[in-house]
Amino acid sequence: MRQATLALTFAAWLAASSAPALAKLPAPSDDAKAKAAAAAVKTAWADKVGAYQLCRAMDHAAEAYRTTSKAAGKDAPPAVETPACADPGSFVAAVATPPLEASGAHSPATMAVSPPGSKATAAELQGQPKK
Repeated sequence: MRQATLALTFAAWLAASSAPALAKLPAPSDDAKAKAAAAAVKTAWADKVGAYQLCRAMDHAAEAYRTTSKAAGKDAPPAVETPACADPGSFVAAVATPPLEASGAHSPATMAVSPPGSKATAAELQGQPKK
């Protein structure tokens, strides 16, 4: 009887604790999607850099092996032709420009409370004396 109660209590606890894991997550925002895409691009570049560094290290190790083998008087096997190591270059993040409509170029964000023009000169607006 005690084992059945213990098993039933454990099953209830397991069901209650696993319920939050089954909840549906909200859809990511556009900002989160953009950050995820930028992270994916940077990760792909980092993978290319890692492959380039590995290629250079393998070439260096093979050359060192051939050099030490020749110095010891042994015949080293000839170098196998492999494609050249491709340098991925430095990382350049893509700068996304907002579309013209989202940039606010068409209309102001708030209601106009005064006319757009003023009698102040550009120098006065910047805090410099009028010439």
